[in-house]
Amino acid sequence: MEARELGVPGAWLFSPPVFPDARGAFAAPFQAGVFADTVGHPLHVAQANTSVSRRGVLRGVHFADVPPGQAKYVQCSAGAVLDVVVDVRSDSPTFGAWDAVRLDGTTLQAVYLAEGLGHAFLALADHTVTTYLCSREYEPAAEHGVSPLDPALGLPWERWIPRDELVLSDKDAAAPGLDEARAAGTLPTWAACRERRRALRAP
Repeated sequence: MEARELGVPGAWLFSPPVFPDARGAFAAPFQAGVFADTVGHPLHVAQANTSVSRRGVLRGVHFADVPPGQAKYVQCSAGAVLDVVVDVRSDSPTFGAWDAVRLDGTTLQAVYLAEGLGHAFLALADHTVTTYLCSREYEPAAEHGVSPLDPALGLPWERWIPRDELVLSDKDAAAPGLDEARAAGTLPTWAACRERRRALRAP
């Protein structure tokens, strides 16, 4: 298993070896030891989510209040997605920065994003299956979003699928822009996220 940090601090790409044979292929997209050595703490899994999406479905940008936050380990087991991590930590040195990775059912790579980061993905094929391991259970009151179409962010959806073919939920379509969310005080702070990471790394 190889791992590298993405352009947004607190996000990593994990690339497992894939073993094909006459039956198909096998891989282990999550390996606890490699994860802990890379990130500096174990991943506590409280909930596993699976979504099935048709081509053009755009989900996000989602994030949770910190504390406690919700970290995610995201993997595509069928089809393909453009997976995007956005730094929505209001006082972060890289506030507004993002990175994008193509995840698919062939490479079986995975993206980890720490508490306080925003997450979105675009399904690039019909019947795309995405699974994410979450560090905490879903808490509706603690969940928020910013618009994946915010021109200030400039996320690269239209490099992959035309804008008029994107499919958003009503909630995501109505989400505020990043600057509007910061002005409203709904974004997590860099300081709170650092404190959360220190707590997770404590012996």
